[in-house]
Amino acid sequence: MSSSAPGATNPMLYDPIPEGQGSTTKRNQFVAALGICMAAVSGGTALAWTSPVLAQLVPANQSDTSGLAHESFLLTTDEGSWVGAFLAVGAFLGALPAGYLAEKIGRKYTTMSLAVPYLISWALIIFATGAGMLYAGRLVIGIATGASCVVAPMFISEVAETSIRGALGAFFQLHLTVGILFVYAVGSYTHWVTLSILCAIFPVLLIVAMFIVPESPVYLVKKVRPVSGRRIDAGVALKWFWGPNADTQSALQTIQSDLDAASGEAKVSDLFTNPTNRAALFISLLLMFFQQFSGINAVIFYTAPIFQSAGSTMDPAVCSIVVGVVQVVMTLASSVLIDKAGRRILLLQSSFIMGACLIVLGVYFKMQNDKVDVANIGWLPLASVVLFIISFSLGFGPIPWMMMGELCAPDIKGLASALAVMFNWTLVFLVTKSFGTMQELLGSDWTFWFFGAWMMVCTVYVFIKVPETKGKTNAQIQAILGGKK
Repeated sequence: MSSSAPGATNPMLYDPIPEGQGSTTKRNQFVAALGICMAAVSGGTALAWTSPVLAQLVPANQSDTSGLAHESFLLTTDEGSWVGAFLAVGAFLGALPAGYLAEKIGRKYTTMSLAVPYLISWALIIFATGAGMLYAGRLVIGIATGASCVVAPMFISEVAETSIRGALGAFFQLHLTVGILFVYAVGSYTHWVTLSILCAIFPVLLIVAMFIVPESPVYLVKKVRPVSGRRIDAGVALKWFWGPNADTQSALQTIQSDLDAASGEAKVSDLFTNPTNRAALFISLLLMFFQQFSGINAVIFYTAPIFQSAGSTMDPAVCSIVVGVVQVVMTLASSVLIDKAGRRILLLQSSFIMGACLIVLGVYFKMQNDKVDVANIGWLPLASVVLFIISFSLGFGPIPWMMMGELCAPDIKGLASALAVMFNWTLVFLVTKSFGTMQELLGSDWTFWFFGAWMMVCTVYVFIKVPETKGKTNAQIQAILGGKK
């Protein structure tokens, strides 16, 4: 990977301990991942914040201001949609400079510095007196969230052993869902200003956690390459992450060799002129595309109506909490399965089952629109949405973020990862903003069928084109992408 690459994820794929040499402890690797992922929890709270808050700021009766702390302003429906969309705009802007900053001041201090825009954004939101301050706050928090999507997985991958690379790689998505669940649970029963104050706790915890975690050994070696003045610091960091018995000399040599092999500065043209690089980039981009075109936002949006259609008397807030719990539990399950079952099988089950669930939901809403009596099958859409969320959390929730780093060679990994993250947030913006229009023009049934069709295409694509990366080194993955067995 070039020292001037603008963004990166999973830059090194190596095992710190050659077989039979030394022994490691995984405890501190999990401790580090938990601390770093306070950035992910902060991002999750930002993502879910609009769900309970817009219900308070954009009431059905615009003249009803009861219960509002800031009674001087409400939001129109259009303003509310922009409050949600500005996060995606900010995330797009934050992805590119995040990796560049990580190369300049290190992974540790870049991750720690993300707390600053998070705290600024929550301050803008807490003291907002109109839509303008909310827009600014959501834009700034989007920048922090987009940067977190680049730097946090990058840091985790550089301290993880091959045997737990998948599990720790899924930690980022897991902690995003923890942040989402926190907002669903707390935001449903508190005022939005109180919720915002509580959300500001997580960036503070991020600062505290990053004081404890050492700098990435990859960065410490890379910063002084080819001079070895800070290799002692890198060795100390390795001992902290992998235990006092770890064979740090072999690990440092592996890191140095990988960096030496990627000594050239990557150019954008390298992503397209080299067939192996091009394959890695396109697979990464398409996994991001299918993640967003799974219709996850449409299903989440329809959760409460689907529960009601099934005859449930549960409060919509409780429905949201149930969805949040399912996401957390199943993403945790994914972190356990991902290094056992592999990436491909989890992606295949995810796309196929999600596609089937979307088709069923479309049929159900079509029957409702046609005035068909659906009382006897009210359980069907409820089962479909729960199964959909389970499958998404096991596959297309965490895996695209992890695989975009595993697929790319070190010299183009920064550029490719930055493009993939920016592409993902562009899709988030487009899908979020266009969903209402699709619903009006196509109807609920065809909207679900539209996303379901993409999942069927996705299943075929994953089966044909996406390689298995479980337990493979970067060199092995590049050989597979290059058409070698």
